Amino acid sequence: MRIVYFTHSLLSCWNHGNAHFLRGVLRELKARGHQVRSLEPSGAWSLANLRADAGDEGLAAYRAAYPDLADVTHEYAPGNDVEELVGDADLVIVHEWNEPALVAAVGALRKAGGRFTLLFHDTHHRAVSEPDAMRAYDLTGYDGVLAFGETLSEVYRRWGWDGRVWTWHEAADTRHFRPPVVEQERQGLVWIGNWGDGERSTELEEYLFRPARDAGLPLTVHGVRYPAEALATLARYGVDFAGWAPNASAPELLAHSLATVHVPRRFYRETLPGIPTIRVFEALACGIPLVSAPWDDAEHLFTAGEDFLVARDGAEMTRHLTALRDDPALRERLAAHGLATIRARHSCAHRVDELLGIVATITNRVDA
Repeated sequence: MRIVYFTHSLLSCWNHGNAHFLRGVLRELKARGHQVRSLEPSGAWSLANLRADAGDEGLAAYRAAYPDLADVTHEYAPGNDVEELVGDADLVIVHEWNEPALVAAVGALRKAGGRFTLLFHDTHHRAVSEPDAMRAYDLTGYDGVLAFGETLSEVYRRWGWDGRVWTWHEAADTRHFRPPVVEQERQGLVWIGNWGDGERSTELEEYLFRPARDAGLPLTVHGVRYPAEALATLARYGVDFAGWAPNASAPELLAHSLATVHVPRRFYRETLPGIPTIRVFEALACGIPLVSAPWDDAEHLFTAGEDFLVARDGAEMTRHLTALRDDPALRERLAAHGLATIRARHSCAHRVDELLGIVATITNRVDA
């Protein structure tokens, strides 16, 4: 099958979590013999920020980890002919970070007789936080919607997509995200994540900075978009802020730490339950113990207490981190269970199976 994916960027993961999942999915599709192309607009702000932050060297980790995707990425300029970009594709997927004009143009091509299956891929909370902005997208030419959680799928059903929206969770690229071949000494905590535009600043203090300090565990934080007040908070708690790190380097960073922590953004905790960030999948795939702030695993993706520990408040987070600090058997048990769950249910290979099943369902409807 010939597959085209319109993304914001495959090259850059700078504040662009969808790149993590897309890399794994396209790599898996290519390994199965499909022809894949990732199309991203020239001047994408994520890539521009990456280069401003780290220069072209910021792409080195991605290029080293994903040599099989070197010929997949193609940039296009505004005004490029959409029909030419789509070419002879059998399947086209358009991510919701694209400009509305591009989304509409691909849909118009499909409505005009384009002989390809067309899907819209939504991996954000804007359908809830900015519904008017999302409903402004012209999806009338689309065969269906891929939503990264059941609660988001339900939003689209209310918007008239019943029977044409599929829940398609993110997952870990287990070719890259895996435990170290040789274990090394582990110390302290690592947290990889962006400040979050104020969506979890209070939660980060309650569930990460203060518990790490109180448990006596040195904490290193990697991420971007930390304003001055955020950096001041980190300094107050003695946190080592290490700046942006390419996602391709995450397995190595995790391999040096005793544990990591999941702190969901407020929208996902309160309004879109059941949707963890991709970093949960990736951390568990790397075999590191994880402790999570509260979130409702409404779709039973994991088994709390076995795949990871859950802290209902900051005091319980401190107790969990202290237990992990002092109990190697607990660390080993959690890491093994979480890793087994990823390998059994939540790899990019599993998601490719799901995607191909969705496409077959749509194709069968059209052919019927």
